[in-house]
Amino acid sequence: MIKPQKKVAIFDIDGTIFRSSLLIELTDAFIQAGIFPVKAARIFEESRKKWLDRQGSYEEYIEAVIQAFRLNIKGVRYKDFAKIAKKVIDFHGNRTYRYTRDLVNQLKNKKYYLLAISHSPQKIVKEFCLRMGFNKVYGQLYEIDEHNKFTGEILHLDLILDKSKILQRAVNKENLTLKHSVGVGDTESDISFLKQVAKPICFNPNRKLYNYAKRKHWSIIVERKDVIYHF
Repeated sequence: MIKPQKKVAIFDIDGTIFRSSLLIELTDAFIQAGIFPVKAARIFEESRKKWLDRQGSYEEYIEAVIQAFRLNIKGVRYKDFAKIAKKVIDFHGNRTYRYTRDLVNQLKNKKYYLLAISHSPQKIVKEFCLRMGFNKVYGQLYEIDEHNKFTGEILHLDLILDKSKILQRAVNKENLTLKHSVGVGDTESDISFLKQVAKPICFNPNRKLYNYAKRKHWSIIVERKDVIYHF
C-alpha cells in the first residue's frame, strides 16, 4: 500500500523564526564560558559595532562571527558544546518572531511536515527546532574525532550550503510533496528553496531577497515592534 505524501513547510531559522542568529548567541556563550578565548571576540567586534551603528552590513558581521567560530571550535569537547547549546536555548529559546511562530503552529495543526534548514551548527538548531515541533532539522555538521572533540572540519558543506539540495533530499527521503508547500526565508541564500515551493514567503527580507521577491510577486512580510506588514 502506497503511503500518501505529506505536505511540507520549509523554514530558515536565523532571523526568520529566531530573532537573532543561533551562531552569534552560541559564539558569545562560548566566550563567556571560557571555552573560546576572550580574544575570539576581536574578530567580529568591529563589524558588530559598525552594524549596530548602521555603518556596516549584517552580512559582514555574521561572516566575522562564522570566522571566529570556525577558528576556535577545534579541540572543543562535544559534551561542552552540547551543554552550552542547551543553555543558550534555555535562555533565548522563546525569542521568536510572532508571525513565524504562529505560522509554524498553524501549519503543524494542518499536519504539515515541518522542515528547518539552517547554516548554524546542527546541534543548536535541533535544540531550538524540536521544542517548536519541527519534524526534521538540517544544520552544519562539524566533524568529531575519536576523543569526542571537534576537528574544525565541516561535513557535507557543499550540500548544506545549497538549501534547494537539502529540500530535494528531504522530499525524497521523507515522502513529501511540494504541492501546497510553504517556504519562509529572509536572505538571498533562501531563494534556491523558495523557488521550489508553492507559497514562498519572504519574511523581514534583506535588500537582495526583497528585490527578487518584488520581481517574482512573492509574499513579503515585515514584523516591526507589534505590527505585521503584508506587501
